[in-house]
Amino acid sequence: MAQAMKIAIVDDEQDMRQSISQWLALSGYDTETFSSAEDALRVLGPEYPGIVISDIKMPGMDGMQFLKKLMGNDSALPVIMITGHGDVPMAVEAMRVGAFDFLEKPFNPDRMSDLAKRATGARRLVMDSRALRRELSDGSQLMNKLIGASPVMMRLKEDILDLGQADGHVLIDGETGTGKTLVAHALHAVGSRAGKKFVLVSCNAFEEEALSKRLFGPMLPEDGQLPAIEEARGGTLVLEDIEALTDTMQARLLSVINEQGTPAETRIIAISNLQEAGRTCEDALRSDLFYRLAALRITLPPLRTRGEDILTLFTRLSEQFAEEYGCEAPQVSAQEAAQLLQAPWPGNVRQLINIAERAVLQSRRGSGTIASLLMSDHEDMQPVMTTEGKPLKEYVEAFERMLIDNTMRRHRGSIASVMDELCLPRRTLNEKMAKYGLQRSDYI
Repeated sequence: MAQAMKIAIVDDEQDMRQSISQWLALSGYDTETFSSAEDALRVLGPEYPGIVISDIKMPGMDGMQFLKKLMGNDSALPVIMITGHGDVPMAVEAMRVGAFDFLEKPFNPDRMSDLAKRATGARRLVMDSRALRRELSDGSQLMNKLIGASPVMMRLKEDILDLGQADGHVLIDGETGTGKTLVAHALHAVGSRAGKKFVLVSCNAFEEEALSKRLFGPMLPEDGQLPAIEEARGGTLVLEDIEALTDTMQARLLSVINEQGTPAETRIIAISNLQEAGRTCEDALRSDLFYRLAALRITLPPLRTRGEDILTLFTRLSEQFAEEYGCEAPQVSAQEAAQLLQAPWPGNVRQLINIAERAVLQSRRGSGTIASLLMSDHEDMQPVMTTEGKPLKEYVEAFERMLIDNTMRRHRGSIASVMDELCLPRRTLNEKMAKYGLQRSDYI
């Protein structure tokens, strides 16, 4: 959920502070007031979740000095300056220093509200972007996004940690929707290049000439960026849909790789989507380039091979969508759990995300079932499921684990409440939680 934006009001006149605060509060903003720039600076750090409205003329540190301090701490912090009548030159200077905009006394409250709306919107974009960058550079956060405890997922996580520490180029392949780009981010984040540049280019998104220019240059000043090879220098360059490279582009990329030597100055992670099409990346690339890129290789497991991870993922996703839409997450019946486990999932995790969102929307309307969504996605699926291909015991245990997990989450780890809802004695619940690797501390 988006963080609520604050508005810091800085003015030495109490009446002015209060009137601005009251007006903005009526518009739905969370305000805080300061009688001096010095007091405000004790609170307004580089990650302040909001904007600043400040008078220019104040005793002690004036508004211009205050603005320069704020810009030194965080040049992306929107600051709206309040000027007296006839102080337009000072307002222009404030804009040059970095102010978001200015208000001239006596100001129109509606204009102030409009400026506050635009400034808080700009600040939210900056804060969201910073949060995303932190998340994508935090290996532990990214590893937590790789949800699942199935054997294939445990091996994948081990491979990411091992290969992340290595320095060779990496090839990631697997079916569409398995999370290859997320794994590329994780490889970068857990390795020695974590603090360096991470540049991602989709080879399928450009015509050959434009792709050549984006990867190798030359880039013109008006393009506003370096060629990807230069931009990623010392860090990681991710090439999605590597199989889309023409023979000419493959030869040029191989030449760049050979020039770098060993260890490579820039690590290249190539992502291929060819596996499900009956061809492999090895078929699409010249052999010398393929073997340079596939020095290290990760093949992502399809969702249908991940067993009860499917139910864990569905639960987490439906909870997230339920929170977003302000409703309860749908309850999964035993038959629906079996259907989720047996579905072919050609779209893998991406398809599961879609099903989870539609299930929440359906539940909010009070109509439809998870089974009906699966049937609409898989027309060849039978409405009554069998356990062909897997022992019944596996489906029962997967459903039982999901049921206990969901109930523990709903009751925030209250053992008594879970025992009561599931009609289980304490010892039986403890044994089942131990069996499924569920710990009460994870739900409190």
